[in-house]
Amino acid sequence: MTAADLPGMLPEMLPRLWAFALCIAGDQHDAEDLVHRACGRALERAHQLRPDTAPLSWMFSIVHTTWINELRMRSVRNMSSMEWDDDLLENVADPTGQTPETAPMYAQIIDAVHRLPEVQRVVMLLVAVEGLSYQEAADALCVPIGTIMSRLSRARQTIGEQFAARGGPAGVNRTKHGTP
Repeated sequence: MTAADLPGMLPEMLPRLWAFALCIAGDQHDAEDLVHRACGRALERAHQLRPDTAPLSWMFSIVHTTWINELRMRSVRNMSSMEWDDDLLENVADPTGQTPETAPMYAQIIDAVHRLPEVQRVVMLLVAVEGLSYQEAADALCVPIGTIMSRLSRARQTIGEQFAARGGPAGVNRTKHGTP
């Protein structure tokens, strides 16, 4: 992979970058702007992409860094904080073909992930949703792999506790040791 290859690779990455940006930004317009700015930065800095770095992980890193910078600027300007909008669920394609029976469960899962602290939510999105390895997520966020493992573990534990407190997600039968 060379810097010259990046422009040709970006179109294939855009859906995943946009989905990630939408999850962390919580707004369709912010996500579009975020991906646009991240792609611009990536093209300007394509010479910094090392041959041993996965281009998608590098792009996730740029999207995340761009978002963190945006949050800092918003904080300085005292703008309103981001709000989760349930309408976003209709904007994100569901490859499994959601049914009326599973819709409440998916909504609860998305709500549980949304309630995670930002650092845990981002790791959960990169590993569980985007399918990055722990090392790729660590590279994307510029943190040690142990930090990824710790944040992911805490995120899973927090989500598990949320569901245990509510008796599990809607539509899921919880049985002890697999017996009814």
